[in-house]
Amino acid sequence: MDLAIGIAAFAAALGCGAVGGVFFAFSSFVMPALARLPTPQGIAAMQAINVAAVTPAFMTALFGSGLLCLLLAIGAVLRGPSGGLAWMLAGSLLYLAGAIGVTMLCNVPRNNRLAALDPTSSAADASWRAYLQGWTAWNHLRAAAALAAAGCFIAALA
Repeated sequence: MDLAIGIAAFAAALGCGAVGGVFFAFSSFVMPALARLPTPQGIAAMQAINVAAVTPAFMTALFGSGLLCLLLAIGAVLRGPSGGLAWMLAGSLLYLAGAIGVTMLCNVPRNNRLAALDPTSSAADASWRAYLQGWTAWNHLRAAAALAAAGCFIAALA
């Protein structure tokens, strides 16, 4: 493995681990805490979180790690699965499908529907309960995929 690939894999491990940690925090205590709030407060808090999450720092970690994974996956395919490259391909695919793909296909659409919801409406309680269950289940998958991807990159470097 050459130095540039090693550095990219190290950066991908850090990025995937950081993003996985954010997702893990939401699964382990943020969403359970929001679920304990009265429905209007829980909805309003999550609406505020979803707006605040779109920062350059988090978007760089989320999508910058995705870009590194894409480049590492292409490199692994072109070079063949020798040495740590098979681990890099596995980590890349885990992150791209399990973190980026699930975010875009499952969590973001739920966030968009929640953004349009009036926390005091008659539909708020049922919508909030459905949101909590579905969003959190997909988030568990994102957390596991991102952390497993970080583990794959660490294995590639070992």
